[in-house]
Amino acid sequence: MAKSIYDFEVKDLAGKSVKLSDYKGKVLLIVNIASKCGNTPQLGGLETIYEKYRGQGFEILAFPSNDFMQEPKEGANIEQFCTKNYGVQFKVFEKGHVRGKSATDLYKYLTDQSSFGFMKAPPIWNFQKYLVDRKGKVVDFFNPWKAPDSAKITESIENCLKEVA
Repeated sequence: MAKSIYDFEVKDLAGKSVKLSDYKGKVLLIVNIASKCGNTPQLGGLETIYEKYRGQGFEILAFPSNDFMQEPKEGANIEQFCTKNYGVQFKVFEKGHVRGKSATDLYKYLTDQSSFGFMKAPPIWNFQKYLVDRKGKVVDFFNPWKAPDSAKITESIENCLKEVA
């Protein structure tokens, strides 16, 4: 059983393994994305906050998923879409499942670490966001319709950035 976000290894869009321990000491916003969703323009807002905070130890980790039937693209086509249409510079990983029994181990962990009281919080749609502090702990999550550059999200990011790892 994973003890922190740093126990996971994921694949990038080229299929190369990436250890999340490489992100130790950084504040992370993990988000499931899709190119054919009404929330897809949030990629622009995500890029805006990435540019604003990345120099302070902030990273966005995006995980494309077709769990909601809105990500038909694969591999390099996902990256090209994100870069061409939204100028995305943050890391986009391999497409995978984010909910249910088929969810990746990372997303099972995020779901287990997030809750509404007694209920766990799996992604309810594309663009659900999970905030991870510098110590690798999931400290908050935001519904898919909450704009990435909203006051609530930016305030939470800024609070995490103030903390020492």
